[in-house]
Amino acid sequence: MSDAADRGITVTEMATMDQPIDVLRETTAAFVGRALRGPLNEPVLVNSLGDFRRRFGDSWSRSSLGPAVQQFFEHGGKRLYIVRVANNARGALICLPASGSALVLRALEPGSTERIRAAVDYDGIDASNDELFNLTLQRLDPASSLVIDQEFFKKVSYKRDSEQFVGDALLTSEMVRIDSPLPTHRPESSAEPNVPFDGHYVEPSQQGADGHELSDYDLVGSQKHQAGLFALEKVDRFDLLYLPPPGKHRDVGPMTVLAAELYCRGRGAMLIIDPPDTWHSAQAAVSGTRDLGLASPNLIGYYPRMQQRDSADSEARVAGGAVAGLICKLDRTYGAWNDIAQPDLAFNRSLRPAVKVDEASMPELFRAGLNVIAAGPAGQSRLHGSVTLRRDSDAHKQFASLPIRRLCLQVLKTIEEATRWAVFEADSDRLAERIRVQVTSYLAYLADLGAFEDEQFFVECDAGLRKREPDTGHGFAIFVAFQPRASREPLAFTLHQTAAGCRIASSAFAPSRATLESQTI
Repeated sequence: MSDAADRGITVTEMATMDQPIDVLRETTAAFVGRALRGPLNEPVLVNSLGDFRRRFGDSWSRSSLGPAVQQFFEHGGKRLYIVRVANNARGALICLPASGSALVLRALEPGSTERIRAAVDYDGIDASNDELFNLTLQRLDPASSLVIDQEFFKKVSYKRDSEQFVGDALLTSEMVRIDSPLPTHRPESSAEPNVPFDGHYVEPSQQGADGHELSDYDLVGSQKHQAGLFALEKVDRFDLLYLPPPGKHRDVGPMTVLAAELYCRGRGAMLIIDPPDTWHSAQAAVSGTRDLGLASPNLIGYYPRMQQRDSADSEARVAGGAVAGLICKLDRTYGAWNDIAQPDLAFNRSLRPAVKVDEASMPELFRAGLNVIAAGPAGQSRLHGSVTLRRDSDAHKQFASLPIRRLCLQVLKTIEEATRWAVFEADSDRLAERIRVQVTSYLAYLADLGAFEDEQFFVECDAGLRKREPDTGHGFAIFVAFQPRASREPLAFTLHQTAAGCRIASSAFAPSRATLESQTI
């Protein structure tokens, strides 16, 4: 998929047939939260803190999104989707006089710092024509008042039944939409008298508003309307999801966590969750985790929160953005199949754990599914444990290991994306072999990098599904088995790929070690 959604239209980029699968793809994170400005419920890819500030504004005391983004890039993150959500925020309103009526324009992006203005002129329009006009829109930087974006709409009409109706033309605008009531006459020119090329811009008659503190509903949003976290339906792939706290003294609600975990499970991603503010000791964290009832291999928890070192402000703050950045750096430097406690994967020296966790308490925290932030050499804290919040379940006990779980997700999602091209090919044994070779080459590359135990894996493909029901449509199945590094036994999965999508199922019948060894490359 393209890096940004273009006016509601998104394009899915399908891998070219038979092409080598990218093994070293950059890990992508997604944050959902409140910002000063920017599009609502549209995932926007940012590659630096500067990108975020230009599009969404600077850090804001009423939102934890900005500090989380800063943590992410300071700790090694490279690719981050931002989904801005709001609670009753309002866009600025511009009223352009129109002979007793007005052309009313509403800013598309709500917020008090969204500065837009408009101008009307009749340049190039016959003097006898009292219907058409030209409209110019500008967006200004709230700090410098410099023009940062501009749109022109030439020879548009105020009449609703016209093919040049301004309301239809503004459907392509990234700044405003027409609001009711509609004008009864053509908007008056805002140009200065006798100076036709020097437009006089009309400022908003009503400024935008930032709205209220976010609710859990705002974060979760609507699948039907692709709002909230469901706005990520517009992107093809993300690997990590983080929801910064919706308020200064409010944690993300348990129902929001459950909804986000379920969504991540369906997308093959991991959800990073912060420790509640009430966990003031290791024992409180262990019992609190059990009380919350969270038990999923798609959850990454940590403890404790962090504080600013050498600062008068001793308030404990969340560090989910920093954890996401460190995981991205781990993947890029060592691979997702490695433990996160690497010598050069440390938090900034400006941060320190808000609670000191002694070594005797760490094993119990690990068993509870919590990774531990502890002080390390040179004044830098590190994340220990590499565990998920999979607890009290016999199914895939190995998914309590963060490297094993993330490697499996990475392998399965990558194979799913890379083999979509084959859905549109005719069934044949030759097609099955092409898919098998493509996937085998990918797994062999991972094996060379040390992702598997003893470089063992197995691939088989049925490109006909000849025993499927008549109404299931064209498709194929890929069976893969591999033994992740440090895993006690092989894991096996079947990917059922059809034009309608891909279904991934775990297999209880993993091949024997001898079979795996026969496939080693």
